[in-house]
Amino acid sequence: MKGRELVNLGIPHGPAVGVAITACSNALASGITRAQVRDMVTALVSDPESYAEHPHFAPLVDVLLAEKRAQAKFTPREPAPHHLWGEVGVDFDYKSLEQMENACMLPVAVAGAMMPDAHLGYGLPIGGVLATKNAVIPYAVGVDIACRMKLTVLDMPAGALEDEASRDRLRDAIHKRTVFGVGGSHRTPMDHDVMDCDWTVSRITKDNKAKAWQQLGTSGSGNHFAEFGVLTIADDEPKHPGFELEPGEYLALMTHSGSRGTGAAVCNHYSRLAMDAHPELPKQLRYLAWLDLETEDGIEYFNAMNLMGEYASANHAVIHREVLKHLGAKPIAGVENHHNFAWKETHVIDGKEQALIVHRKGATPAGKGVLGVIPGSMASPAFVVSGLGQPESLLSASHGAGRVMSRKQAKDTFAWGNVNRELKEKGVELMSAGIDEVPGVYKEIETVMARQTDLVRPIARFDPKLVKMAPAGERPED
Repeated sequence: MKGRELVNLGIPHGPAVGVAITACSNALASGITRAQVRDMVTALVSDPESYAEHPHFAPLVDVLLAEKRAQAKFTPREPAPHHLWGEVGVDFDYKSLEQMENACMLPVAVAGAMMPDAHLGYGLPIGGVLATKNAVIPYAVGVDIACRMKLTVLDMPAGALEDEASRDRLRDAIHKRTVFGVGGSHRTPMDHDVMDCDWTVSRITKDNKAKAWQQLGTSGSGNHFAEFGVLTIADDEPKHPGFELEPGEYLALMTHSGSRGTGAAVCNHYSRLAMDAHPELPKQLRYLAWLDLETEDGIEYFNAMNLMGEYASANHAVIHREVLKHLGAKPIAGVENHHNFAWKETHVIDGKEQALIVHRKGATPAGKGVLGVIPGSMASPAFVVSGLGQPESLLSASHGAGRVMSRKQAKDTFAWGNVNRELKEKGVELMSAGIDEVPGVYKEIETVMARQTDLVRPIARFDPKLVKMAPAGERPED
C-alpha cells in the first residue's frame, strides 16, 4: 500500500507512514487480504491500543501513541493545596517555593507541604511532600531511594568517648566495619535476609543484585555519615513506647545512608521512562514526570522502590550489627526512619478521605507517636522525635537541618583551619569529610526544630563526638 492511501485512511504524515507501509506489507505477505488490511488500518487509527500486540501492526501502534503523547499540551491548573512550614526568603528561597508550586500544578497532584529544611532539588524541592492520585514520580522520591537514619543506643557508658583507649576502639569500629566513598563495597559480601527477597521485580534490580550485595553495609558519600555521640534524655522526659530509656546519658551510634548504587540505577531508569511517557511537560516540570500505577512501568518502579526500602534498612542494620560486634557491645534501644520514598496512605483532603501516594523527598514520616531521628550537622545536635500527626503536613516533618549553600559555594567559602577550630570548641573529632559538608553549609537545627513544633516533639538529644564521612574529593551520591 502506498503512503497517500495510508494518509487517506488516517495515518499522520511523517515517520508513521513509513512504519505503516512496512506493517501493511508484512500483513499482506502473511495472507491477509488488501481489504482486510485497509479495515485494520482504519480500526487501528480509531483505537491503537486494541492492536498493541498485533504481530504486524504493534510497531505502528507504538509510533502513533508516541506521536499522540508528543502532541499533547500541558495546561497549568490551579495548584493543589499546599502548606509551608517556614517563611520564604528566610527559611527557604523563592526557587524552592517555585518548585513546590510547580509540583502542585501537576494533573495528578492532590496536596503538598514544604518542610522548614527545604532547599532546591530536582523537580520537587528537598524537604517537599507531595500527595498524588494513583501515580508515582521517580524524581519526587529521589536518586538515593529510601535514604534513612538509624540510631542505636549501646550498653557501653557515654564516658567511653572520653577515655582514649575506648575512643580508639570506637574509631577502629567505624573505620573497619563500614566503607565510605562512591562505589565503595566490602571485599566479602555481608549476610542479610534482604538478599533472599525477590530481586526480579524489575530488570534493574535483577541486574544490580550482585552489586547491591557487595555494597550491603556501606555508607557511600555526600552527606552520609557514621558517628558516635552522647544521647541525652532529660530528667522529666517520660518513657516513650518503643524507646523506653531512663533519663540520663548514653553512648549511641547514628548513621545516615541509603540504597547506594542500585537505588540510583532504579531512579535513573524509571525517571527516563516517566519523561518519555510525558513529553508534554515543559522544561521546568521535566523532573516531575510520573508513572501511572496501573501501567507495567509504574508497578515495576513501585515494587523496585519498596525493595530498595528493604535494602536500605538492611544496609543500616548490617553497619550497626558489624560495628557493635567489633566492640563486643549490645543494643539497648534504637530508632530508624527513612525519607526519599513514596508511601500508599489514606488522608483527608478537603473533607474527603482519599487513598494517595505520598512522596517525601527529604522529609520524614511524622504520624502521631511515630518515632524518628532529625539530624543537624557534624557539630550540632540531632533529635529523636515523636510525631504529632499534623494533617496539613501530610503527617510529615523535616529530615534534617537542610543546606543553605551548594557544594561549590561551600568549597569557595570555607577553609579547614577555621572549621577545625569550631569542631574542637564543640568537642567533635572528625575522622574524614569533605569541606562541602562542614557545619556552615547547614541551617541551624534549633531554628528548624522551632519551625515544626506542631509536627514533632523532641524526646532525646544526640550530640556527635566522633564523626566519619567520605573523604574530601569524593563525588556526592545524595
